[in-house]
Amino acid sequence: MSTILIIFCVLAAITLATAFLAIFSRNPIHSALYLVICFFSIAGHYLLLNSQFLAIVHVIVYSGAIMILFLFTIMLMNLNKENEVHKPRITRLGAIVSFGLICVVLILVFINSKPIVGEYITTGEDYQSIKVLGKVLLNEYMVPFEFASILLLVAMIGTVLLSKKEKTEK
Repeated sequence: MSTILIIFCVLAAITLATAFLAIFSRNPIHSALYLVICFFSIAGHYLLLNSQFLAIVHVIVYSGAIMILFLFTIMLMNLNKENEVHKPRITRLGAIVSFGLICVVLILVFINSKPIVGEYITTGEDYQSIKVLGKVLLNEYMVPFEFASILLLVAMIGTVLLSKKEKTEK
């Protein structure tokens, strides 16, 4: 076995294990920490694919910003065991059936998909370069890029307004 294959197998095992632990952990803080480890292992997969920029952006955006938002949400919801509502069995059964159907559909899509052949690739540009990626983002995709920044700004303002406590008059 080559070194890269061993690293890939270890990263895949860590990714799968921490993803399942994030789903099945009863403590929301532990779930968030498992998700951070999962995000870092996914960044390791990006590094194996020689995509350093994507790996760094993934760590900054997901492991940094998104997980901070998750932790703020967990703290705002004040999840306690005694306040937790137990789901009925029919809800759990519906979730399991939905999950099974989605898995079947995804497996069928992957089985019936065809590989991309060279005739569909027209430009041949290397988007791994940060310089080329910056030119593409800020020239061709400037409007969607700005819409995304406005969306994040509105979400941040909404979070501040939702977390603000109302003053009670005496």
